[in-house]
Amino acid sequence: ELRGEKIDIVEWNEDPVVFVEKALSPAKISRVTIIDEEQKIMEVVVEDKQLSLAIGKKGQNVRLAAKLVGWRIDIKSEEEKRQEVEAEMARMQRIVEELRSLEGVGEKTVQKLIDVGVGGLDHLLGMTDEEITSIEGVGPKTAEKIREAATAAKAEWDRRDAEEAARQEAERLAAEQAAAEEEARRLAEEQAAAAEAEEQATAAEAEPQAASAEAAPAEDTEATAAGGEPAPVGEGARQGAGQGGEPDGER
Repeated sequence: ELRGEKIDIVEWNEDPVVFVEKALSPAKISRVTIIDEEQKIMEVVVEDKQLSLAIGKKGQNVRLAAKLVGWRIDIKSEEEKRQEVEAEMARMQRIVEELRSLEGVGEKTVQKLIDVGVGGLDHLLGMTDEEITSIEGVGPKTAEKIREAATAAKAEWDRRDAEEAARQEAERLAAEQAAAEEEARRLAEEQAAAAEAEEQATAAEAEPQAASAEAAPAEDTEATAAGGEPAPVGEGARQGAGQGGEPDGER
């Protein structure tokens, strides 16, 4: 530490690959590739879980490492690199397939187009006659045949691409529709469950009230049965007079 600040010490190495590995420590580096030695550009690949550690907060770690090493560092995760390689392989495969779809053009000529770096039908159609005829073994007649074949093949590939795009769009819309229907079904089930729970709660609250209402008349009936009906005052008096004795005069 220096005045309370933690200091990372990086061991210098004349080999930029070793130096960058040390500079990005403690992140574990999978591999380092020199992309352009003259321009000092390198690619660093790290494990997926190590990417955030290697980059650092707001890219601080990788920026400091680049300053130390003096190279531009392109840092990627294993998954990012895998996707990049797969995309490049798919692109190269597409180029080969496009050039091999040139009807009437021999395999040797197609291979020459690939070897000189023709990047597909769009690239080929953008080339001038002079550029095409500059390819070894390709004369004016062959160049004309290549251009005609490329025009026809391009139209066919455009049609296929349009169909594929439409298919993917239909799949996307179908997936969105299915997801929307599933969400609607889930919401309906939640609402039904909530309504059922509310009904059960209401019924549970009503039961004690109903029981109390039934108990009140029963208590009144029991009280009346225990006390009896009060006898009329006049009749009781008459009975009392008849049983209690005779008038004084008759004694």
